[in-house]
Amino acid sequence: MSACLGGCIKTGESSNMSPPQPPRAEQRAYSYSHHGITVEDPYHWLKDQKYPDVTDADVLRYLAAENDYFEAVMEPIQWLVNELFEEIKQRQKPDDATVPMRNRGYYYQSSFSAEVQYRVHSRWNAETSSPSADDMEVILDEPTLAKGHEYFSLGAFAVSDDGRYLAYSTDTDGSERYTLVIRDLHTGRLLDEHIANTIDSPVWASDSRTLFYLMTNAEWRPYQVRRHVIGESVDDDVVIYEESDPGFFVGIERTTSGEFIGVNTSDHVTTELRLLSAHDPFDELQLVLPRREGHQYWLDHQGERFVIRTNDRHKNFRLVTAPVNDLSEASWASLIEPSDDRYLLGFQCFDQWIVVEERLEGIDQIRILDANDISHYIDFPDPVRVVGIAGNAEYHTNAVRLHYSSMVTPHTTYDYDLVRRQLQVRKVQEIPSGYEPTNYVSERLWADSRDGKRIPVSILYRSDIELPAPLYLYGYGAYGSSVDPSFSTSVLSLLDRGLVFAIAHIRGGDELGYHWYEEGKGMNRTNAFNDFVDVGRFLVRSGYTDQGEIAISGASAGGELMGAVVNQAPELWGAVAALVPFVDVLNTMLDTSLPLTPMEWPEWGNPIEDADVFRYMQSYSPYDQLLPGDYPPMLVTAGLNDPRVTYWEPAKYVARLRTLKTDSHPLLLKTNMGAGHGGRSGRYDSLHEVAEEYAFILHALGMATR
Repeated sequence: MSACLGGCIKTGESSNMSPPQPPRAEQRAYSYSHHGITVEDPYHWLKDQKYPDVTDADVLRYLAAENDYFEAVMEPIQWLVNELFEEIKQRQKPDDATVPMRNRGYYYQSSFSAEVQYRVHSRWNAETSSPSADDMEVILDEPTLAKGHEYFSLGAFAVSDDGRYLAYSTDTDGSERYTLVIRDLHTGRLLDEHIANTIDSPVWASDSRTLFYLMTNAEWRPYQVRRHVIGESVDDDVVIYEESDPGFFVGIERTTSGEFIGVNTSDHVTTELRLLSAHDPFDELQLVLPRREGHQYWLDHQGERFVIRTNDRHKNFRLVTAPVNDLSEASWASLIEPSDDRYLLGFQCFDQWIVVEERLEGIDQIRILDANDISHYIDFPDPVRVVGIAGNAEYHTNAVRLHYSSMVTPHTTYDYDLVRRQLQVRKVQEIPSGYEPTNYVSERLWADSRDGKRIPVSILYRSDIELPAPLYLYGYGAYGSSVDPSFSTSVLSLLDRGLVFAIAHIRGGDELGYHWYEEGKGMNRTNAFNDFVDVGRFLVRSGYTDQGEIAISGASAGGELMGAVVNQAPELWGAVAALVPFVDVLNTMLDTSLPLTPMEWPEWGNPIEDADVFRYMQSYSPYDQLLPGDYPPMLVTAGLNDPRVTYWEPAKYVARLRTLKTDSHPLLLKTNMGAGHGGRSGRYDSLHEVAEEYAFILHALGMATR
């Protein structure tokens, strides 16, 4: 029986003849029980049982019908999509290039050509101060590799120490299952060693012949580290580490010094690390510290010591040192003491310096430690900013590269002279169509939550705006990931049309420290949703906007946020963009066949083993909590090949909501049939999707005027 009954929109149907009618997915009886609780799920069939191969004709027919409906509803405002796209595109430098990065005798640079969607990667001899075109060697041409593919993503990019071999990987369908190949840069030819189902970047040993890489299993979990030797068959590659716990993912890295290779395995709260000398790639891995639940640690190398970031004594982490020949905890000496106020985010070691990323009251800081472990902080121009360590490949250096921006300051690349303590501007983001920062005002506000917490809010608007005004509110609030108050050329299109832009730095992120993350995860998850709603109400009370004039947007776990806050306070929102939304939380956390589920239990809880978790998760899961009533206009997106939030989550959510909503507002589902979690891949294609979201929102708010 067809999944699309009675309302499918035929391609090309004219919107002038009659309003397009949304498709209706068939309901098929299905239920499951856990902990004595039975759940009815009539749209369970939208999960193709052959996934990741999606071939079920009814499923594909329904998704196609929803896409047709999306096109039909959007057709009258396609002029606005085009207008927004051209605006946003004109703010991108067509022939942009990165600041060259020095590494082992070469400078490396990636660049775009005008009207080209993907980058070309080049290098030249470091002795050449002003390279000509003849001096530059193209080592990877993404536009050529992407030709003929609807989707293209470059994954790994790793050059051997001697500069001869480039290991790189590509994904051409958005599934994030990469194929790794090796190019001999002396001859330009690809070697015969092709490695499928890998992920993340491989690591070379110092002999420039031995390569360590990750393998994924059938569930897309990186679980093995293998060793490959140039010229030998891939079939003979040796597994040097295999993780048996499906809740732990494996990674590999190399210290900045180049001396050690690390194999790490982690879930969201626990890490374990093993080390190997980069000069002896056939040696055995040495365990640094056995995993114990809740302990996280990371390591870099400096001379005769290791430097370790650890949360052994405080949630906000501390920095310790250990001798190279003794990594036991008994040998750890504190370098930076933990703090209730300062959150230690990360660090990198150089031969005479340690550069540390910190956050104080939600504001990024950079601390520098010299050879005597005496520290100072770098002064930056904006009181609210985003700054972090950028690509620094050279271990022996007296300069560190930093990336910087604020909501009003375009992205800036700095080199910081560690001796002179001076910032040197290497590049400022160029906006060809023009940008005048004095036309815009940014503020840091603090909203009170219903349980007494102070929630940071970053806000941006034109200096000539008349308040209250329609407002675009963005949020995420999960995995301890902060939403940075950084510069966005796309957002200017909303600001210049009279909208206010705001970010709610809700619990579940780590903006205010690790405790901020813990207070929005697991059995505290609903704090994140409450915070977002409370921020919305605060912005109304403070005169920035009015109820019903707030457009909200979030992606992935931020899409879960969108579903939850719509269920909680539908009257607040004037439009909703839920992008690849994690809305079928309970079903996904019960499905151990999915790639991320076991690893996600420390984040969300395990509803299989814990009845309280099951009931709590069911109480907020957006799909499970849909009720009859009025809902704001909603745009929902999905990716057919998405391994992170599988396509059927947004599809099931939209299908159920269509039967429950009592309003006439549009509810749209757009599925990228050839892409994954990040949407379309080209730099301009991705901007087009931003333009679609903005056009939908402006139209819903009554601001789509020619």
